[in-house]
Amino acid sequence: MASPDIRALPVDAARFEVVKNALLSAAEEMKIVLAKTAYSPLLKMAGDYSCGIFDVRGNMVAQGPDLPVHLGSMPDSVRSVVAAFPEPDAGDVYIHNDPYHGGSHLPDVNVVVPAFHDGRLLGYGCVRAHWPDVGSATPGSYGAVTEIYGEGLRMPPTRIYVGGVPDPNVENLIFANVRAPAERIGDLRAQVAANRRAVLRLQGLAAKYGTGELLRIMDSILDYSEAMMRAALRRIPDGTSVLVDTIDGDGIVEPGDTEDKVFRVKVAITKAGDGIVVDFDGSDGRVSGPMNAPLTVTRSGVYAALKNILDPGSLIPPNSGAWRPVDVRAPEGCCVNAAEPAAVTYANHEMSVRVADMIFAAMHHLAPETTLAGSHGTGGVAIFGGTDYRTGETFISYEVTKGGFGARPIKDGINGVSTPTGNMMNTPVEILEMSFPLRVEEYRLVADTGGAGKWRGGLAAKRTWRILERDVQCATCCDRTITAPYGLAGGQPGSIGLLHLEMPDGTMKRLQGKGAFLAPAGSKLHFQLPGAGGYGEARERDPALIERDLAAGYVTPEAAARDYGYVAPPSRPLAAE
Repeated sequence: MASPDIRALPVDAARFEVVKNALLSAAEEMKIVLAKTAYSPLLKMAGDYSCGIFDVRGNMVAQGPDLPVHLGSMPDSVRSVVAAFPEPDAGDVYIHNDPYHGGSHLPDVNVVVPAFHDGRLLGYGCVRAHWPDVGSATPGSYGAVTEIYGEGLRMPPTRIYVGGVPDPNVENLIFANVRAPAERIGDLRAQVAANRRAVLRLQGLAAKYGTGELLRIMDSILDYSEAMMRAALRRIPDGTSVLVDTIDGDGIVEPGDTEDKVFRVKVAITKAGDGIVVDFDGSDGRVSGPMNAPLTVTRSGVYAALKNILDPGSLIPPNSGAWRPVDVRAPEGCCVNAAEPAAVTYANHEMSVRVADMIFAAMHHLAPETTLAGSHGTGGVAIFGGTDYRTGETFISYEVTKGGFGARPIKDGINGVSTPTGNMMNTPVEILEMSFPLRVEEYRLVADTGGAGKWRGGLAAKRTWRILERDVQCATCCDRTITAPYGLAGGQPGSIGLLHLEMPDGTMKRLQGKGAFLAPAGSKLHFQLPGAGGYGEARERDPALIERDLAAGYVTPEAAARDYGYVAPPSRPLAAE
């Protein structure tokens, strides 16, 4: 009698859970290794990186508790490596950042390492980390350019280690084209170390359960997530929803214009049965500046929003299997499906964030209990670069300021946090000032920036940097300085973002949201993010919550009267002693 095909046998349920959670733990270990070994404050303190474990085809099987904007597009990056190097060797390490080969934008550098056991490929580890600089004419690689060729060093899938040893020719080529190369080398080594932890854990699982069984369970994990996502889709009604949103601009003021022109993104969502189609047909075409999103970046915004809407209890493992029921479409060459050589740097966070907000708004009538109002809708990036007067060395400070998180159907929004597609922390002020020739003179929540509603939108944060001793090059990337984050179910919009450069003599210059400029020594950059939209009618807000907001300084008495019709009761006179 022929023995049964093991692939057709059901996976033991207990073993499945053990391996699934072991892979998730391994991805989280990768994160810890990177944080402890990275050089740049952006990685070791702010956490602008993501870690994942992938199968032999490049599908994500497990991810760390990292950034949705990265994780939704990382499978495309690993698949590009698999396609470029179909026969990997143990000891290989691959690097790439090309948005037209599955990357997001050039500063997000992917490092991929294959894992083997007894000569058989188990899968891959991948760490995507934002390098504070990858070249270009602007420190931080965030200039408002019109082609990808001006955005920095572009690396298609490239083998950078052979037999476990760095290839000096490749490394020399890379580090001759970036600022602060010693810091970049340290970050690269940290990415390799984190991936080696993934390799070690995969090898341990293969040794314990057998290579064939491990691969079978990895396939089952993808199928499990797909089944759960399809079940979640079946729980909401079928229907179609169309939404058009306006983006502030692309950072380029065209000849003859006096300001950056807005452009539009259109989405139509059709949910039927256990599948969903998200179609961006009708969106504007390529824009001049770096606000063109590769389709993989657009998908990451879609995936992040749908995961929140369909799985509020976070029960579905977020992996490539979960996205099988989701079909994202966009005309080639439009602003949400960039075609080479369109510039893309800003779009990685700006467009993915706005796409996520659009999905929340468009899905509101299908799943009103799990959609939130518009969040601050921007990466809020501020970059400073130049020569540190204290050391004579080149420095690049990349910081993401926080804004308001949208109000929800059952509670207020959150003050001063990342967007739904982000998960970064701030660099602590003490670390920032120790590392860079800057002084943070203000960092606070801004009253009245959250949209009024039954549930108030999250407040924006404002941060002010002073430039010390020497002039520096600055770059900013902030959207929603023209169009405010929307409210839902009658909630009011949040506030717009505000950027000013205060010159040493005290004069103030209003800045557009995106672009590079020189900040002289002694000047101050004032950066206020947008506040989030409210949810529900303001007249329905509990007066006790208004009083709480007044006491906390989140809402001023004038705004409470204007937006909620609330007038504080007269204070009681003190009793006589």
